[in-house]
Amino acid sequence: MKRLLLCTSLLAVAATLSAQQKAPPKSPPATASVTIAGKTITINYNSPAVKGRAGHIFTKDGLIGHDPTYPVWRAGANAATKLHTDADITLGGLAAPKGDYTLFIDLSDPDNWVLIVNKQTGQWGTVYDKAQDLGRVKLTMSTPPSPVENLKYTLTALGGANGQLTLEWENHSASVLIVVH
Repeated sequence: MKRLLLCTSLLAVAATLSAQQKAPPKSPPATASVTIAGKTITINYNSPAVKGRAGHIFTKDGLIGHDPTYPVWRAGANAATKLHTDADITLGGLAAPKGDYTLFIDLSDPDNWVLIVNKQTGQWGTVYDKAQDLGRVKLTMSTPPSPVENLKYTLTALGGANGQLTLEWENHSASVLIVVH
């Protein structure tokens, strides 16, 4: 009888613990990283999904239009998107000394994005202080070959000291050249 009671109790505890497991995050954490000229560049972000909202994400009345910082977007979900570089780099024409930054996107024109490199770090994604901007650079826009369900950053080495940062989501692809110094 004691064994039956013990087994039943253990089973009940296991079932309770299993039921209390957290559901996977709606916008899971992700990382993109590349080594260019022996130096590492890393982006940490949370990756939201389109979830049937295609055409209703980047507009003023869309998903991102409800953020208090709109038309500035956190370039991901949840916490602000983080950029770390082990070297001084140039993004487009913007010089960024080695260190840590937060990335935002200016969506004033939903089809012509502008990358914002911000010096404030560690904040939630809807906390944006324009006074902390290191600078802004226009992104090269294109349409991916097929819709991109989950937001994705890609860092690519192009040879020598050159690379590329690409952000894709829904029907948008935005990129900028990186030069490591």
